Amino acid sequence: MFIVCEGPGGSGKSTQAKLLTDKLRGFGKRVILTREPGGTELGEQLRRLLLDLHAEPVTPVAEALLYSAARAEHVAHLIRPALEAGEIVICDRFADSTLAYQGGGRGLDLSQLQAVQLFATCGLEPDLKLLLDLPVAVGLARRHADHESVNRLDAESLAFHERVRAAYLALAAANQDDWRVIDATESPDQVAANIWSAVRERVA
Repeated sequence: MFIVCEGPGGSGKSTQAKLLTDKLRGFGKRVILTREPGGTELGEQLRRLLLDLHAEPVTPVAEALLYSAARAEHVAHLIRPALEAGEIVICDRFADSTLAYQGGGRGLDLSQLQAVQLFATCGLEPDLKLLLDLPVAVGLARRHADHESVNRLDAESLAFHERVRAAYLALAAANQDDWRVIDATESPDQVAANIWSAVRERVA
């Protein structure tokens, strides 16, 4: 099973992905927790390049292609082998992040981005997509509360982040069978409980 946690900055998806991993392992499941960009040596190098607040800016097209290159390596060398070995993979972001950030946020053509994602992933799709949703102002306040963790995307305008959130919600609304929208304004324990409710039926 392949489960992805998606959401705008400050939604708590990284924390919840870890909590879900621990929960499943507690039931004796074999689980891999990974993230994007990341999961491979190339992915981690591109992560540093793409998210460094002080790095030289890249064009939206180059940004989308670099994220997709990291994803191609991730799928080939970690995600697909783990799935084929019968493990559960939980990933902090996947292809829909590119559709939301570079499509919604940057304004790139969605159909072109979808074609690139299909190519990069060789058609691999998550079994369940969890969208941790919250108002943009709340998420940005959480992110900027820790100045040292602020990255290049966090520093984008409020309008950019509003477009990202709108793109996520549109993606979820268009395919409700694959997505579960989780209210990320609730307490971490309640968010974790709501996520477990969504995941439990799939795992069973």
